[in-house]
Amino acid sequence: MTKPLVRKLRCAVYTRKSTEEGLDMEFNSLDAQREACSSYIASQRSEGWVELADRYDDGGFSGGTLERPALKRLMADIEAGRVDVVVVYKIDRLSRSLMDFARLVEVFDRCGVTFVSVTQSFNTTTSMGRLTLNVLLSFAQFEREVIGERIRDKVAASRRRGMWMGGFVPMGYRVQDRKLVVHEAEAAVIRRIFERFLKVGSATLLARQLRAEDVCSHRGRIIDKKTLYRILRNRVYLGLAVHKGVAYPGEHAAIISHALWDKVQSILRESPRVRACRARAATPALLKGLLFGPTGRAMSPSHTRKGGKLYRYYVCQALLKGEAESSPIRRVSAAAIEAAVIDQLRALLRSPEVVVATWRAAGPQIEGISEGAVREALERLDPLWEELFPAEQTRIIQLLVQRIDLKVDGLELRLRTQGLQHVAEELGEFWRAA
Repeated sequence: MTKPLVRKLRCAVYTRKSTEEGLDMEFNSLDAQREACSSYIASQRSEGWVELADRYDDGGFSGGTLERPALKRLMADIEAGRVDVVVVYKIDRLSRSLMDFARLVEVFDRCGVTFVSVTQSFNTTTSMGRLTLNVLLSFAQFEREVIGERIRDKVAASRRRGMWMGGFVPMGYRVQDRKLVVHEAEAAVIRRIFERFLKVGSATLLARQLRAEDVCSHRGRIIDKKTLYRILRNRVYLGLAVHKGVAYPGEHAAIISHALWDKVQSILRESPRVRACRARAATPALLKGLLFGPTGRAMSPSHTRKGGKLYRYYVCQALLKGEAESSPIRRVSAAAIEAAVIDQLRALLRSPEVVVATWRAAGPQIEGISEGAVREALERLDPLWEELFPAEQTRIIQLLVQRIDLKVDGLELRLRTQGLQHVAEELGEFWRAA
């Protein structure tokens, strides 16, 4: 008598644990679940059950969602026809949501996969078995929701008492004995950021300054504008514990005084566009958009304050963005480069070539104007320059200059042909007035 052939059933063991606590132990909860499932599969060897070598372990993932890496891998293998039986220790290890479990069972049925719970015996092929499964899942979902409510209530009560309940540790603090403790070196940086924002009034400009000074967060990241706003609006620096928008007195010490906080918040309540205009007016940049470094990349205006004094620079874009830059000139003093450009521009305006070009541009528009009159008008720009407002100086520079290339050994200016024509038009008004 021949022994009937038994079809081999490929069994995948799935394990899950909601938290990461204890996963670093030599024998953890996932191992215990797998051992129980492996023993059950071994007991069904006569039925052709064979355990797959692949491990489907989700440590630190909630059963209330299907967004779990091992579960996704398991479902992909089921869709590919590599699994015949899914074995779990308990039903709630696979899912704690009735709707999610219904979706999983739908995939199981479509692919002809059997689902087995080691500690809960039932048969889903009968109506009573399906009812039992739904009841068990309902209790699993109810248990998950009750646990969630308890945790939320505990967190809310703890925050009302000002306790630290974990999560992202803000710059300026360290966690010690489950409490926030001031980190003096980082706290000094936080205070300096608040104080400098009062003077600058612009998160964009302040972020550029901090980037140029290589000031980073406690995680080693560059402090950009988004990070600055998060720091400037974080009420934890006032010694408060915030929960769902409501602030309570915290157990930790404050880093910022209420007076400094109120001044900063009054600036933040203003329109960003108004603050940007004020910042640009306070720190004029004659060569903005015109100056390019030796590598051909633009150099943007930046500034910093030390000892109550303002220092202005033009910085290469790569440095501002935190990129590696091989340029021999990464930062240059704004006062020095602007003075050099103005001196060179004055010399160009006095040169015969520019005088003739301006006279020719003015000829069709101003009848009777002579080359000598044009030369005299251009020469008069020298003593008048220092009396012009910064905005007017910037307008003239932007009108006349097309591009400034900063070289290792000097400057190269390109004038605008149309700019000379505009100068000629303004000279026409001067000529008529004379």
